[in-house]
Amino acid sequence: MKVAGKTIVVTGGGNGIGAALAARFAAEGARGVLVADIDGDAAGEVADRIGGLAVKTDVGDEAAVQHLVSLAEDAFGPIDLFCSNAGVGPTGGLDMPNEAWQEIWNVNLMAHVYAARAVLPSMLTRGDGYLLQTSSAAGLLTNIGAAAYSVTKHAAIALAEWMSVTYGDNGIKVSALCPQFVNTAMLDAPDADPAISAWVRQKTIEPEEVAEIVMQGLSEERFLILPHPEVAEFFLRKATDYDRWLHGMRRLQRQITGVDNLE
Repeated sequence: MKVAGKTIVVTGGGNGIGAALAARFAAEGARGVLVADIDGDAAGEVADRIGGLAVKTDVGDEAAVQHLVSLAEDAFGPIDLFCSNAGVGPTGGLDMPNEAWQEIWNVNLMAHVYAARAVLPSMLTRGDGYLLQTSSAAGLLTNIGAAAYSVTKHAAIALAEWMSVTYGDNGIKVSALCPQFVNTAMLDAPDADPAISAWVRQKTIEPEEVAEIVMQGLSEERFLILPHPEVAEFFLRKATDYDRWLHGMRRLQRQITGVDNLE
């Protein structure tokens, strides 16, 4: 896929990976880029900078996503590429309140469902369209200290797989973007474990680097887009010897947190 001349929607576009993607798509000659974010001011700043359209949107609300799609189509024409990028990444384990689990589920999984429901009918009629879902390396592996994040990112990849299988022969392309550590606001979450944050900071890349790798992935229409190549190796190890991988992750958890859960 080439983005020149295309209508593109980017959710979570007010900062981080989303903002970098929106800027890159505009620079590559997209016909129109709609920048959606729950922070309307941040979306507006990005849209003003790239000559796009900004819409304040809660992607966990299906009616809001449908409205977003209608606005994009009215402004730029049929949507060629929907980048379902918005996400939340709080830390915490099984003791997180049910309300928090539900919120993360709505944003990290159901937002992808809502986006697909809204754009697929038109794409299927045209026999062409692209869905780019930002998941995470956590969806292929796991995220130490973040149960709900890991679970919902796994679910997002499962959804992307299912849509690729179900609609791939009808002209619909699907990619799952699975970065590991990117220099975004998510790394500065107030509830993050300082030990984990310090370890993560040593391995981060910039959002603009992710955008460049996404452009390559879209051009090649690859399902898995991995800004951190080592994730593919870790994923292979997991599939080859699951138990050994689990032992290794426990060891890594002890190393970066200094906590032995057996004590």
